Amino acid sequence: MNGARWLAQALVAEGVDTLFGYPGGTIMPFYDALHGTPALKHVLVRHEQGAAFAANGYARASGRVGVCVATSGPGASNLVTGIADAMLDSVPMVVLTGQVPTTLMGTDAFQELDVFAMTLPMVKHSFIARRVDDLPMMVAEAFRLARSGRPGPVLIDLPKDVQMADASHLPAHAPLPVDAVETPKDASLHEALALISQAQRPVVYGGGGIALGDALQDFRTFVDATQIPTVLTLRGLGALPTKHPLNLGMLGMHGSRAANLAVQEADLLIVVGARFDDRATGKLAEFAPHARVVHMDLDAAEIGKLRAADAGVRGDLRITLAKLTLPCAAHLHGRNGAARKAWRAQCQQRAQQHAARYDAPGHTVYAPALLKRLSELAPEAIVACDVGQHQMWVAQHWRMDHPRKHLTSGALGAMGFGIPAAMGAQMQNPSGQVICVSGDGSILMNIQELATLRRYDLPVKIVLLDNQALGMVRQWQELFFDKRYSEIDLSDNPDFVALAQAFGIEALHVERAGDVDAALQALLEATGPALLHVAIDTAANVWPLVPPNRSNSEMMDDIEASPAVAIPSPPTQAPSPQEA
Repeated sequence: MNGARWLAQALVAEGVDTLFGYPGGTIMPFYDALHGTPALKHVLVRHEQGAAFAANGYARASGRVGVCVATSGPGASNLVTGIADAMLDSVPMVVLTGQVPTTLMGTDAFQELDVFAMTLPMVKHSFIARRVDDLPMMVAEAFRLARSGRPGPVLIDLPKDVQMADASHLPAHAPLPVDAVETPKDASLHEALALISQAQRPVVYGGGGIALGDALQDFRTFVDATQIPTVLTLRGLGALPTKHPLNLGMLGMHGSRAANLAVQEADLLIVVGARFDDRATGKLAEFAPHARVVHMDLDAAEIGKLRAADAGVRGDLRITLAKLTLPCAAHLHGRNGAARKAWRAQCQQRAQQHAARYDAPGHTVYAPALLKRLSELAPEAIVACDVGQHQMWVAQHWRMDHPRKHLTSGALGAMGFGIPAAMGAQMQNPSGQVICVSGDGSILMNIQELATLRRYDLPVKIVLLDNQALGMVRQWQELFFDKRYSEIDLSDNPDFVALAQAFGIEALHVERAGDVDAALQALLEATGPALLHVAIDTAANVWPLVPPNRSNSEMMDDIEASPAVAIPSPPTQAPSPQEA
């Protein structure tokens, strides 16, 4: 029983069943231990970044801790982007890296890299095991920290001699309980209730913290009981089903017109597990200018960080929402009830008026229509996105019913995320439907993971939207850089169908709108991993779009590609039902 074998057994005790990694010199004792630990399924990726993103996707889809492993030096440094993504999107991960023996640390030994220092800004905590006796505390603390409070990644750096040291004297691993979540204070709940009861134009603003706090059902109950129009962030999508009558859609840079206008006219924002991200707020100084703010969050650091909260409620979102639902509903349906009813009708009328259209003219494939149709054909699917225009089209047009079914690199915006994240999601639910939506720029960043899909026969279905350009960069150069297109041309892309087939993956191609339904059906009916290559117009843009440093009321549209007229300040009195 050496340190590596003790560690492998400790992972099993922590409930780990799958880990993603790539072996090398300094982590080899751990891989030797895996050989005798059948309870741990190791997925051999083809690049360490793929391991970090796969563990990330596993954790996002399941809510459990994802685990990835790499050797020292370049192995560890290749994990960094995936670790940063987990930190910024609050994803629970434990990262295991090999390190040169303790006697060689600090000597510039072969493949020595100070991964502890390198990752300090992007982890909840880092450990270096100096002795085998350090392992019980470090492993227990790593998993406790990854799971507790606002989740995130924790790194354990493992010198080779510590892995090989005698561990026969160590006790069997005992996991530590997750930290208790703080209960919201009654005073803060009373302050929130007072503001909500006075509001005439309230809007609920839901974010990724709803899923992280396991507060999905409480959130839906609150919205249904209060009948308050609701907007969602990119990470909050699915907290209300897309078709819910109070769901105005995503807010922000590529948010819906109904969502952005509602927020800009609101007199109260009820913020639930969101952090006023710049992509959601646009020009912060002009965001929701007439609204007071009730901010509910587990993380005290978020309350008042970017927008002062008139009532800050820190603590368990489940308890917060449960305690506010009935009193808020009673107040909202009483005093000012007519004004709020008119406001709700106005918001819903706008949502209908500005609903997306899918009847694009011509014979070419219209990406939003394809994605909407795919989500209807696979309503239970988990969708993992890469980053770019296709990511925003998924956010706008996919019919979502649960946040954990939408895996997207939100705060970091990491290209290459899609295939590995889908791989991780498939591993946590082998019989589930997992779809990856990628672009021709993003997919080549981790294309090697097609080999991993084939090796483990993971039935991930990939939709590759190919516009032969770095689409989002091209769109910004068109709109904000006087069409000075610089380094966005991908017209020399490989034959993606042939490339997928070279990996042993079934592949199809579609370029006409009339063929989309049949192509999607064939993709979904494929028994193993499959790729659908979709040719789309290079000039296609994502609409609406809030220009940089502009208010969310100044959305650019697809007709004039110029800022729409800013809405006037809302009236001092709520509109009548007839006006609404």
